[in-house]
Amino acid sequence: MPRLSQVEIRNNAIQFVHEWKDETREKAESQTFWNEFLEIFGIKRRRVAIFERAVQKNNMNTGAIDLFWRGVLLVEQKSRGQSLDKASSQAFEYLENLDDNEEPELVLLSDFQRFRLFNLETGEETEFFLSQLPEKIHLFGAISGYQKREYKEQDPVNLKVALKLGELHDALADSGYTGQKLEVFLVRLVYCLFADDTGIFLPRSSFLFLLEEKTAEDGSNLGAMLSQLFQVLDTSEADRQKTLDEDLKGLPHVNGSLFRERFDLPFFNRLMRKLVIEACGFDWAKVSPAIFGSLFQSVMDREKRRNLGAHYTSEKNILKVIHGLFLDELWAEFEQVKNNFSKLRQFHYKLADLRFFDPACGSGNFLVITYREIRHLELRILKQQRQVGHIGVDSPSLIDVDSFYGIEYEEFPAEIARVALWLTDHLANMELSAELGVSYTRLPLEHSPNIIHENALRFNWPRLFSFGFGYRIYLLGNPPFIGKQFRSREQNEDMDLVCHDVPNHRTLDYVCAWYIKATEFLVWNRDYNEQQFGGSVRVAFVSTNSITQGEQVSVLWRYLLQQGVKIQFAHRTFRWSNEAAGNAGVYCVIVGFSLDDAKSKRLFDYESPKGEPQEIVVKNINPYLVDATDVAVANRQRPISPVPEIVFGNMPNDGGHLLLTPDEKEALIAAAPSAEAFIKRFIGAYEFINGTMRYCIWLQNVPPTEWRGIGPIVQRVQSVRQHRLASSRLTTRRLAETPYLFAEIRQPASDYILIPSVSSEGRRYVPIGHMPKDVIASNSVMFIPEASLYHFGVLTSTMHNGWMRQVCGRLESRYRYSNKLVYNNFPWPDAPTKSQRHRVDQTAQGILDARKQYPDATLADLYDPLTMPKDLLEAHRANDDAVDACYGKRRFKTELERLEFLFDLYQQYTGPLVPELKKGRTRRK
Repeated sequence: MPRLSQVEIRNNAIQFVHEWKDETREKAESQTFWNEFLEIFGIKRRRVAIFERAVQKNNMNTGAIDLFWRGVLLVEQKSRGQSLDKASSQAFEYLENLDDNEEPELVLLSDFQRFRLFNLETGEETEFFLSQLPEKIHLFGAISGYQKREYKEQDPVNLKVALKLGELHDALADSGYTGQKLEVFLVRLVYCLFADDTGIFLPRSSFLFLLEEKTAEDGSNLGAMLSQLFQVLDTSEADRQKTLDEDLKGLPHVNGSLFRERFDLPFFNRLMRKLVIEACGFDWAKVSPAIFGSLFQSVMDREKRRNLGAHYTSEKNILKVIHGLFLDELWAEFEQVKNNFSKLRQFHYKLADLRFFDPACGSGNFLVITYREIRHLELRILKQQRQVGHIGVDSPSLIDVDSFYGIEYEEFPAEIARVALWLTDHLANMELSAELGVSYTRLPLEHSPNIIHENALRFNWPRLFSFGFGYRIYLLGNPPFIGKQFRSREQNEDMDLVCHDVPNHRTLDYVCAWYIKATEFLVWNRDYNEQQFGGSVRVAFVSTNSITQGEQVSVLWRYLLQQGVKIQFAHRTFRWSNEAAGNAGVYCVIVGFSLDDAKSKRLFDYESPKGEPQEIVVKNINPYLVDATDVAVANRQRPISPVPEIVFGNMPNDGGHLLLTPDEKEALIAAAPSAEAFIKRFIGAYEFINGTMRYCIWLQNVPPTEWRGIGPIVQRVQSVRQHRLASSRLTTRRLAETPYLFAEIRQPASDYILIPSVSSEGRRYVPIGHMPKDVIASNSVMFIPEASLYHFGVLTSTMHNGWMRQVCGRLESRYRYSNKLVYNNFPWPDAPTKSQRHRVDQTAQGILDARKQYPDATLADLYDPLTMPKDLLEAHRANDDAVDACYGKRRFKTELERLEFLFDLYQQYTGPLVPELKKGRTRRK
């Protein structure tokens, strides 16, 4: 049935008021009154609602609802002049005894001349006279379909919907209906459920009516009914048989290939039919297509369904991408042209020419939210055109789903993405209709999203746009987060194919292949499309923050910078997570880039990964997402500053036979007291931070005559020899020639500074230590021999810790300190005065003294942000001030400012990787 415009509905309401202004009797004309009331909206009552619906009351008696439209409307009617309070009590008593999936959105009380309307969604209560109905008709959006919807990511209906679909999926799968046909069937069913609550099927609940009224309770003919319904949806009104069931005739022609393919539908039983009808009972208008895509994928996996919330993609985080990439700029342009009708119209055409492309689109979350936001902007343009140009709108929207492109590796999510975009388009059309007072739909569907099922890293992206040269393309998304150690064989082959020109590309995470592929697309556009047709491309990806830290920067960004890539906007590290219990979240960045070099860029900094972003307008954004010259710090064999060299600790490669727990140490000494002279304390990162004790047998420079007669030591040395001989590596087997020694020995002859190789990301300061020379350092730490208190003070300062946090690699999320990457590239103070160095000596000693005040506490206790003692914290702050003074008595408000300063200093020490940009002053918003 055709949708009535709001003007038609208002005119029908005026006629209804004229005909019923004198009616007084409750029973005599009540049913006719409500039949004609629904006809105001073009709805035949018998298709959606029933009179005298039986319902149990609180006193266990049976009552009757005067008019009931499941999920939409409950009516209680009284004679003229009777109290509506009594009707209200009855109505809400009935509500208490309805099933949850039957509860209506509207409760309407009337005595023919007065109305009292309760909107259970908004909590609003409105009372008005019959004569006021035309001006109050907008309150009945749940009936007309002209209503605004607000979507909540964690709305309980989302979880309930997914669980119900999961039950249906499992019932069908257990019956033997599996594979692609199950996936396609569920996608079609979801479209119908959505259509039933959002005005695609008119009137609302038409689909539910067909299921309840046209199918047997045992489900025996449900499959045949759905097969016929799907066929009708794919057939134009002109081509439908004249003998078609009247209720099926009212369904629209959907087209768009969604229902085109014919395949066998499942045979249903009573339980399956019940599950389908229960799924109809939810208000699908509340389910955002953006969220539903991820939920739908989880439905297909019983294991994932146990924690459905973990599969939400936060809309808030997606908006960070699209606002920075294009949306803020488009809204700013709208504000500039909105009062000039000609420019406003040209801006509308420009909007229609934009193209949006997600090369790892999954179930379409980024594309759906992008489409919704672009249609919001277009609606604002249309409303403004009316104000400025004083014209009507006949065919208002110029934007359709065929402006959206995607590539998805799996077929089922690609199909979900297409359907989600169609549903979003319909919701946007309904919003447009409500705002402009027109009836605007796109049925049958004439355009389809350009989403293909391919391996994006092996597909030639320009092929998608072979007919669309000259467009501005915004490339965005959330490519897979897969670390180098977790890639499959096929994914390694993908990396080899895409990154063959990038040295050491196997050290990169999988997501980096999308950056390189996107850069190829940028270069193609510059060299071919842009020159001939004027098109342009901009990119913004969400990635793990590993691509802006550690060794990946020098591998990935050195190549990207050489191709001419410039970062236009970025979000520094934040937590990409959801509200699901137990969800760990991922630490991410957003990087927007192109081959253009804008005069100013937008950098979003976070006080903490869970905080809110603060925008900073900067001159340049380098690969570390810092306002500094473009550099990519690479491994360096020696320090760039005149400081002692740092080395790794001693590696045993002994099978554990030269290492001792405290109990093993005591047992060995008890068996051979003379062995104590050859046992030393052995310290690694774990022992250093957590205060645990471990020991080793240390026979370096010890004559064999002194230990050969100690049986327990000889036994252990023999075990080391056997362990090394059993190795498949030649170098290890050769070590069997000296089984009494560690495989690699670098123990210093003096006291040393110890730095753990791995430390928790939660600590403000990585704990480092001043160790005596007779404590043997393991290969899980690094040490600096002959270092002074001054060196200790600088290394434990916020200045060095900030550099480490940005430049180091990660082990999971923990900091992984690197000698070649962090220490050797750290820009130390250039020429501190004697008094400045002396002050650092004092504050460094103050840190060590503060630690001594807590002899029973471990460094893990002392450096936990929740338990760090105040005097130790104050000692570190004093040390920070002293170290900062060595750099020129400069104060830093944020760690980002420190990094900007350090990268500039690094640039001075090493020279630029690419021509240096003149850095402007930053401007904070």
